[in-house]
Amino acid sequence: MTDKNRVYIFDTTLRDGEQSPGATMSHAEKLEIAQMLDDMGVDIIEAGFPIASEGDFAAVSEIARQAQNSVICGLARAQLPDIDRCWEAVKHARRPRIHTFIGTSPLHRAIPNLDMDQMAERIEQTVTHARNLCDNVQWSPMDATRTEHDYLCRVVEIAIRCGATTINIPDTVGYTAPRESADLIRMLLERVPGADNIIFATHCHNDLGMATANALAAVEAGARQIECTINGLGERAGNTALEEVVMALKVRHDIMPFDTGIDTTKIMGISRRVAQVSGFPVQFNKAIVGKNAFLHESGIHQDGVLKNVETFEIMRPEDIGLTAANIAMGKHSGRAALRSKLAELGFDVGDNQLKDVFVRFKALADRKKEIFDEDLIALMQDSAANTGDDHLQVKHLRVVCGGGEPALASLSMAVDGEEKTVEMHGDGPVDAAFNCVNALFPHKAVLQLYQVHAVTEGTDAQATVSVRLEEDGRIATGQAADTDTILASVKAYAGALNRLIVRRAMTGPDADAKQISMYSH
Repeated sequence: MTDKNRVYIFDTTLRDGEQSPGATMSHAEKLEIAQMLDDMGVDIIEAGFPIASEGDFAAVSEIARQAQNSVICGLARAQLPDIDRCWEAVKHARRPRIHTFIGTSPLHRAIPNLDMDQMAERIEQTVTHARNLCDNVQWSPMDATRTEHDYLCRVVEIAIRCGATTINIPDTVGYTAPRESADLIRMLLERVPGADNIIFATHCHNDLGMATANALAAVEAGARQIECTINGLGERAGNTALEEVVMALKVRHDIMPFDTGIDTTKIMGISRRVAQVSGFPVQFNKAIVGKNAFLHESGIHQDGVLKNVETFEIMRPEDIGLTAANIAMGKHSGRAALRSKLAELGFDVGDNQLKDVFVRFKALADRKKEIFDEDLIALMQDSAANTGDDHLQVKHLRVVCGGGEPALASLSMAVDGEEKTVEMHGDGPVDAAFNCVNALFPHKAVLQLYQVHAVTEGTDAQATVSVRLEEDGRIATGQAADTDTILASVKAYAGALNRLIVRRAMTGPDADAKQISMYSH
């Protein structure tokens, strides 16, 4: 690859992606996702916002120490304490980067009450300070796509002159369109002195469904860094999806002759893991990583694919890490077969974990005639979500409903090791079961999301349930899978409560980030 056609992938799943309501990840989960990003060849990992909380600082600092290949980046507002804190977090990385930003559009300038000259002075001061600490500095004019062009050129020139090595152009609110995205990059390259000596990046949001198109248009115009997230995770409608831009550049290399360093065979594995830890399931028809992305139901399509797969598939499933065959397993399958199958699906399990998963697999096989790949993925996710050392553990559930009477649930649950049982009525079986949990473990958390989807087809399909709770500003999610939808619901509810219990007590790495204003002084 030559410099002119190399596109750098900047992943912000752990920063912008985690800002999605309910997507908060634990310290251990952040380290795991960072390791997967490093392994798949992501050029720059934005590991967090170090000044936001002790938890964010600890995660960024530990990721910086552990990364083997990626540049590790922290985010900082245009304030000296932010930048100092960011440097403290990333300085142990083999390749550290400071990313500092300020809102430059008229709307964003008004919030901290800075005029154009005052903001220009702030940019000069903070970018210079960052460059004195680190030789790899990225600067972003937040809401760049709604900033006056003359002023945008002025502040970009200041940032370059003060030592910024990457200039990121954010479409912070997902407002722009592909033609505008390209024109903006071309304008900056033509008008700003020194623009040829730095890298321009593009950061797009998907509010109008154009994040991927806008990012690719910016690359064609001269941008050489794409900021993105796994599964398009991010605030509001999300960010540019890493898997979409990477595979678009790979599949349509004929018209977009640009290259990335991403090992695309690792895409499905990290997509599944991010969906699990964030509590945000991937929509079935999501490009590249959705469940239906390589499925064909139409008779014409099936016939065509059987004769020549290229008739209706523009990429190979194995290119993104999908196994070619979805071979069913059953109750006669042994541990070796299970370990092999899990390895094909991207799960590297140790002996102790295999022992636990095998017990769950056998229990599931007794209830399902055939177990497919999706069942095993759900089983692994359920295993990871229920570690066995939780404060709340569901032991037994019985539900009676129908006949015109209110639903009645009887639940046995261990609360800090003490098994308790209660019966409660409710408006339907799920409501009755959740009322049981509330009676055994009183709390003030508010249910924000309850979502169910079937893992496979058929009446014996597993249901994967996602639950999101909020309590005093803390948000936690829980997921569980079972052929019994009501039981999966209670397990997911208990799982979310377990995460809230941990966050109540934590003051270290797993503590929730403080909600800080990006404009505070």
